[in-house]
Amino acid sequence: MPLVAVADHIQSLLKNKSKNFSEGQILLLDRHLQRVKFYLKLKTFGYELYLKPVKLYEQDDKTTKRKANCDVDMAFWLMKEKEKYNRVVILSGDGDFLPLLKYLKKQKREVIVLARGERTAREIRQFAGGNFRDFVRLRSEIEYTKKKI
Repeated sequence: MPLVAVADHIQSLLKNKSKNFSEGQILLLDRHLQRVKFYLKLKTFGYELYLKPVKLYEQDDKTTKRKANCDVDMAFWLMKEKEKYNRVVILSGDGDFLPLLKYLKKQKREVIVLARGERTAREIRQFAGGNFRDFVRLRSEIEYTKKKI
């Protein structure tokens, strides 16, 4: 489904049916709307996005686990499309990507890793070196704050 249609649908839900939702549901819908708006903004900057729906699994204890299972998809597309780009920004600190990232670097592709520092595999941080960006550290540098008048 196109992102604009998703944003419109969520806005419509929030506007027309908010009285039918709990406060928690409204907050969740708003969070999804902000995420979709972020994706749309990235597209205006020229990024090509490949989004995949999250699957929900019921566990033995009856709790629900969310899983995207996008590692193989991401690796596949990076390899398939490698002739179409010179630079790639990987939003994952998963050490399983190291062989792929090394291969892309050998193919003269610039590899930038954007991930949460504390959850990034040590070997990924070492590989990326100066091309590693920590979400947490970047936040303070790019966060918008209103000026006080």
